[in-house]
This record gives sequence, structure tokens and C-alpha cells, in this order.
Amino acid sequence: MKIIKLSAIDSTNSFLKDLALTSAIENFTVVAADCQLKGRGQQGSSWVSEPFKNLNFSVLVRFESFHVSEKRHLNFAVSLAIFEVLSAENIPDVAIKWPNDILSGNKKICGILIENSLKGTEISSAVIGIGLNVNQTDFPVSLEKASSLQLLRGQNFDLDRLLKKIILKLKLKIALLEAKEYKALEAAYLHVLYKKNIPTMFKDSKDALFMGMVLGVSEEGKLQIALEDERVLEFGIKEISFL
Repeated sequence: MKIIKLSAIDSTNSFLKDLALTSAIENFTVVAADCQLKGRGQQGSSWVSEPFKNLNFSVLVRFESFHVSEKRHLNFAVSLAIFEVLSAENIPDVAIKWPNDILSGNKKICGILIENSLKGTEISSAVIGIGLNVNQTDFPVSLEKASSLQLLRGQNFDLDRLLKKIILKLKLKIALLEAKEYKALEAAYLHVLYKKNIPTMFKDSKDALFMGMVLGVSEEGKLQIALEDERVLEFGIKEISFL
């Protein structure tokens, strides 16, 4: 794997996207930064990370034949790669919170941002941004639900070793994706999905509270929730939050 290490950058995703447009870089090229000044999350949210303590990196993945209608399976593959590495590191109570946050218990430890490039109805490539809280032990009050591997395990982690383990696992999951093992990826994802089949309180985009149970993910990648009256509703990103 080719890893480009930077001391500081606004966004590893933006840097790698620009690099892919101007250079013939190889598949699975990685850009990692000690300090990310303007890290990005889902739908314009920001990702805040203390310099030199965490993993902030992006990976370029190219595809031969991957229809845009199957893009949710890329999310499944990436999320599962992180989940499996952290589980192997004995991080307690790891789960995937839809669509692709990685939690330990109810604490967020990792965020994922996938940006796809399209050619017609095919996804030709994707830049996968990953922010993993590793050795940071102090978080702003605004991030009260954040935690890190060090806080959870009480030990310091080698960032380079962890990065390589994640990339190797990601390659394995992308290989499953390219082999069109979609059902296996979806089954594995749903098996570790946060709050699946557990009665949970939610809040919608209008601040209305309701009780429901996570059932799964629709073909469009939306979260499916069964209500108390047995109706099943679907929600997109930022349309619902867990309480």
C-alpha cells in the first residue's frame, strides 16, 4: 500500500480527491495527516481531532463494475472493516450506528465519510475518509459522547500499526464487495447494527419524539424503523437521531 503522510492538511478527503484528479495514483493510496484542520463529517458537519493523537486518513478505492444502486454495500464494507479491527483490539461493546459511526457502548469513537465519483450509473471510484479517536483523552464539552481507544482500554496505541491493520482489513472487505457478496456484507452489518430490534426513543427532524425499533436499511440506504402501530418508516441522514 502507498501511504502519503502529511504533518497538517485542511482535509485528507479533499487532498486525496484533488490528487486523484491530477495524478495517476494507484488503487488504495492512503493520505494520513498528523493534524487535520478542517476535517469533514456527514452532510457538512465537522470532525474535530487533537493533533498527533488520532488517525485521520483517506483511502482511494477504484471499481471496475459497481452500480450506484448498490452504494449502501460500500458503506457496509467500510464500517465492517473498522468494526472488525477494533473488535480484535478488544475494544468493548463495539457496534455500528447507522449509517457508519462506530460506537463503544454509547460513545462515538470513529466517523466515516465516503465520497463517490460517478461515470453514468457506475461508481468509478470512492474516497473513504476515516477519523478514529485513538490516544486522545480530553474532549470538548460539546463532544460529551466521544471517547477513544486509550480511554476505553487504558493503554497507548501505535497509530502506524493500527492504520496498516485497518487498510488490510478494508482491502478484504472491498474484495467481497467486488465479488458482489452483497448479502453477506449486509447480513454482517445488520448483525452488529446499534439498537437493532431494541425498543428505542428517537427524535425526528421536527423534534417530535417517538418510540420505535431499528429493523434494517432500505435499498436506498435509509434507516428502517418499526413504530408501535406496526408501521415501518424510513429516514435519511440527519432526519432522525437516537435519544
